[in-house]
Amino acid sequence: MTNFPIIDGHNDTLLRLYEENEDKNSFFSKGANGHIDLPRARNNQFGGGFFAAFTPNANYEIAPEKYVTSTGYDMPLPPQIDQQTALNHTMQLASMLVELEATSNGIFQTVTNTQKLAFCLENQILAAIFHIEGAEAIDTDFSALQVLYQAGLRSLGIVWSRPNAYGEGAPFRYPSSPDIGGGLTEAGKDLVHACNQLGIMIDTTHLNEKGFWDVVQQSDAPIVATHSNVHAICPISRNLTDKQLQAIKKSNGVVGINYAVNMLREDGQFDTNIPLDTIVQHIAYIAENFGIDHVALGSDFDGTTVPDSLKDVTGLPKLMKRLQAHGFTDKDLEKVAYKNWIRVLGATWKD
Repeated sequence: MTNFPIIDGHNDTLLRLYEENEDKNSFFSKGANGHIDLPRARNNQFGGGFFAAFTPNANYEIAPEKYVTSTGYDMPLPPQIDQQTALNHTMQLASMLVELEATSNGIFQTVTNTQKLAFCLENQILAAIFHIEGAEAIDTDFSALQVLYQAGLRSLGIVWSRPNAYGEGAPFRYPSSPDIGGGLTEAGKDLVHACNQLGIMIDTTHLNEKGFWDVVQQSDAPIVATHSNVHAICPISRNLTDKQLQAIKKSNGVVGINYAVNMLREDGQFDTNIPLDTIVQHIAYIAENFGIDHVALGSDFDGTTVPDSLKDVTGLPKLMKRLQAHGFTDKDLEKVAYKNWIRVLGATWKD
């Protein structure tokens, strides 16, 4: 059996809809745009996931492939974004999430507790977890954090790769260690504690290594990376070392495997002609070395370039079959598909 519902660790579908000025109703119609819409999701095991609000820099394109040389690449990062700009943009994407739910006739719902999440999975209701990628929208007094929590925020990535008031991200660099730059600021450490108290999941994705270890030291919740991969396979700065993976295991946390081709391929290149087994390789590495309880899926759909063999959300059943062919049992597949996410969220959320 491979048709388990999938909870996905990260997508940028809200940003895609916003930037393309799409009619929100297009999300409810099967189309060719992007990686996710509701019909394709429901027909291909996508039960729900973390819908991200990300604020991009104006006139800045995330295109590390432009910097590729024969030895790798090193992409310059954009400058910081001011808090008010980020908050305004975050509110627009949050509003879009609210409107999608309101116009869905009950088949798309934002969830803030694991009971409702499980209910949605059991009843083919697409479940959305409100996530912010990069905490620029959060003032250092945490007033916005309190309000956004009441609005449904349950997952927060401290940084995207650019620096902010709370810490520094890992740049897009290959080959490279993630140990680049300083750790969390004092405000960043306070943010970790505030999220712990509220029950907001902290996402270490995009953090540099020193920031990661600061989260490990400061947080009393499971350590999570929603869309990251294995550095031992693909030595890009964005991926996790074995030492980091061991810390995630020790905390009873989880890693959502990212489908970005340059984070999957051993050579770090942007060639999309790779088999699904390349994704399986990263999942199997964590399962075999750190335990099946500590790996899940974290696509980065609508925010990255995925393998041609996957294409979009319609490729998920094929991925599950490849995992089964690799030797994953039904019990294993359940954990990778959704149970590991539910366990971690149950240990983190306060609802």
